[in-house]
Amino acid sequence: MSPCLLYHVSEGVATLTLNRPETLNALAAELIVELCDAVERAAQDSSIRVVVLTGAGRGFCAGGNLGSSPGGGMSAGIEGSVARLRNQIHPLILTLRAMPKPVIAAVNGAAAGAGMSLAMAADVILAGKSATFLQAFTKIGLVPDSGSTYFLPRYVGEMRARALALLAEKIDADEAQRIGLVLKVYPDDELAVQAAKLARRLAGMPTCALALTKQALDGSLGNDLVTQLECEATLQLIAGRTEDFREGVAAFMEKRTPQFMGR
Repeated sequence: MSPCLLYHVSEGVATLTLNRPETLNALAAELIVELCDAVERAAQDSSIRVVVLTGAGRGFCAGGNLGSSPGGGMSAGIEGSVARLRNQIHPLILTLRAMPKPVIAAVNGAAAGAGMSLAMAADVILAGKSATFLQAFTKIGLVPDSGSTYFLPRYVGEMRARALALLAEKIDADEAQRIGLVLKVYPDDELAVQAAKLARRLAGMPTCALALTKQALDGSLGNDLVTQLECEATLQLIAGRTEDFREGVAAFMEKRTPQFMGR
């Protein structure tokens, strides 16, 4: 049997491919375990400077597994599903969000339910033309989870977030871009290439500064201006002590392209 997750590293970029195409990469228990392990591995590997998350086949991720496989989806009852949320999905989303390097979601096909949440946990979402996004939860009488109610209002505004969550209406890639959920939309056959291109660009940038920038942005919506100004100053002090800062200044003065090492 093929592994549930493919892990490929090239030029400082780790590409994590959900590999259950026969289920549109639904989050079965074994896939969640492998994905959690891969995300932790990428976070701790200093040679990896960017992570790309995508799906094999026709879909990015169809969300939670509602099938009857042991330990999967609703077959374990709602108590089991919520326990899996708390014990597996929550750590996965938090680790992705706290990743000290950029995360790109390359959404090919359907991103539904927790699959949409997974995409929104990334720093940048790119989409193929055939991609769709769906907050599917209310269709089966459930509440949006896996971070959806946190991410959606921040990306698309409260009114649109409420409509998407309550009505559970599918939107296409162009609409997702129009409302600010997706950065760019590409023809399906160009998505992987464009995601890799962006990843290589980010991999050549000062990794520490990118991580600190993520940290500043993550805290900004919960802070008042005074607190956020102090946060920026504190993080700037850390950034100013890195080798990448010294290289950036030297390259600027010498009128050359900087060679950042991620330190």
